[in-house]
Amino acid sequence: MHHLKLIFQASLIALVLLTFAGCKRHSETNQNISRYQEKHRPQLHFSPDSMWMNDPNGMVYHEGEYHLFYQYFPDSTVWGPMHWGHAVSKDLVHWEHLPIALYPDSLGYIFSGSAVIDRDNTAGFGKDAMVGIYTYHDIHREKAGRIDFQTQGIAYSLDKGRTFKKYEANPVIKNPGIKDFRDPKVIWHVDTKSWVMVFAAYDKVLFYTSPDLKTWAPSGEFGIKGDDRLWECPDLFPIKVEGTDEQKWILITSIQKKGPNGGTATSYFVGKFDGKTFIPDTDEQYWLDYGKDNYAFVTWSNTKEIIGIGWMSNWQYAQVVPTQKWRSAMTLPRSLRLIQNGKNYLLTSQPTQSLSTIHRESTTINVTKDTVIQTEIPALCKIDLSFSKSVKGDKSFVRLSNSKNEYLDLGYNHKSNQYFIDRTYSGETAFNNDFPGLHFGEILYQSDKILMSIYLDHASVELFADDGKCVMTDICFPSEPFTKLTIHHSSNLLSGSFTELLSIW
Repeated sequence: MHHLKLIFQASLIALVLLTFAGCKRHSETNQNISRYQEKHRPQLHFSPDSMWMNDPNGMVYHEGEYHLFYQYFPDSTVWGPMHWGHAVSKDLVHWEHLPIALYPDSLGYIFSGSAVIDRDNTAGFGKDAMVGIYTYHDIHREKAGRIDFQTQGIAYSLDKGRTFKKYEANPVIKNPGIKDFRDPKVIWHVDTKSWVMVFAAYDKVLFYTSPDLKTWAPSGEFGIKGDDRLWECPDLFPIKVEGTDEQKWILITSIQKKGPNGGTATSYFVGKFDGKTFIPDTDEQYWLDYGKDNYAFVTWSNTKEIIGIGWMSNWQYAQVVPTQKWRSAMTLPRSLRLIQNGKNYLLTSQPTQSLSTIHRESTTINVTKDTVIQTEIPALCKIDLSFSKSVKGDKSFVRLSNSKNEYLDLGYNHKSNQYFIDRTYSGETAFNNDFPGLHFGEILYQSDKILMSIYLDHASVELFADDGKCVMTDICFPSEPFTKLTIHHSSNLLSGSFTELLSIW
């Protein structure tokens, strides 16, 4: 009888604990749902739990998880002493928040960088160690008027990125006397069997090589003659030209002023890499995204296909946008492909296939002879439209609007042969003079039709035109979600549909 009493008591305790745990999980889930129902909170895009976020960092795929580290300040919704925030995903769609990965220390703030998997244990930290490479920013040296306040450091993790230990001999690269000396992207170069680091040095990028991630030697540099803009967050990777065995190298650089529509933007160059430095095919600088709000775009390492993500904001106004408990989101994750474009090449960008997991039912838009078509749409949706290029009116465009008479236009200008987004009347815009306006996307290729794929979230719109050959990303802050679609000059419309999307949270 005593034995049965003990079993009963143990079962009762277990039941209480399970109930408590279940309530706790339920409470945490409710808190998470509540948090992600805040005004302007993105539902399709990654955003921090709270506080300030900017550049994506340390992106690496390892043992079934995509790691997204990011510039993070946990004490404010404006930029401050930088940490590495951390989240993981199994599908690049749904994200799990993890504790802060790297904190500032006596060597400085933890600025942008990258991460690799050291499969052959070249550094001696352990086989398959995850190694983060980042810039130290010494605020005390900067305030003292010195220019050597940025150096490069490393840290490693042996538990799938959950905890990191900083290398005791940091910094691994000391500052050679350059004020802006930051944002290392590291890759393994197969042909030379060495690690390669590319990082920004004001108006150019520098290349260093290493056998072990600890000892580094300079090997080359690349820049544009006469350029006076600040370069940041470079990336370097090989890519096959679609449909061929030809391999090219892409060098991505983010530019902090004079983007195609003003302010910050992400660009790229096409060329060769010999293991030491980048040799461009031409001096032509292309833009990965013509919108105002795709910056610091970098790719994941250790993946079979080339996938990247960017910070969905612009330094012109990032710190004053009208969000309360958090600031900034990331773009949709994108697959990159290189296509032949006449004598040159074009890097295309499309949302990853994994986003199909949040697709619900699609609705076909009836094509009529009317010049205007109106329909209600879900607040979260993907809109696919095809127009003829036969000119009937100056523009073929769509208007996204709400009951507050706020609207955002996007489409194609037949006369200038440009795509455009106009967010002048899209909602809250008075917080910065550079925010409202009409933005253009250049067309550097031939096309017979106008193809627009539009992803609409609560505070952003992303246009992937002509199968990702021209891309534009703009954030916006309507007082209520856009739920009406109006197609203007729809006599040019060939086909159309919209697909409701589920929140990733």
